[in-house]
Order: sequence, then C-alpha cells, then structure tokens
Amino acid sequence: MNFDKELNARGMSCPLPILKTKKALADMATGQVLKMISTDSGSIKDMQAFADQTGNTLLSTVEENKEYVFYMQKK
Repeated sequence: MNFDKELNARGMSCPLPILKTKKALADMATGQVLKMISTDSGSIKDMQAFADQTGNTLLSTVEENKEYVFYMQKK
C-alpha cells in the first residue's frame, strides 16, 4: 500500500503509539496516509478506537512477525 509518512513505534507501550500517531497525523494533509509500525499488541484495539474517535480512516491492519502495521488516512 502506498503511504506518505512512516512512523516507527516499535518498543513503545500504550499510550505512546497513539500519541505519536496523533502528532504525526497533525503534520499531514487531508487524504494522506500514515504507516505506523508497533510491537504493542494493544495497538490493534487502540488504533481502531482512535480512528473511530477522530474520524480518520483505518485502511489496513496487518500482523507480521509480532509487529503490527497500520495504514491510516487523515480525514
């Protein structure tokens, strides 16, 4: 999937991946896509809740080798 910005949140625990995602999205334009990589399994639930609360679109969630890769499109 194409993306405009990548955020490495490996090794960070809740709530840091979400806080870093929020900050990264703030610097992006509407319609751009953020790729966020996390090792925190709680990120799966947290990213969906974040998308629901903010109106940003969670395009994809993939688990690869104990890493979680999210693609979120800014509203």
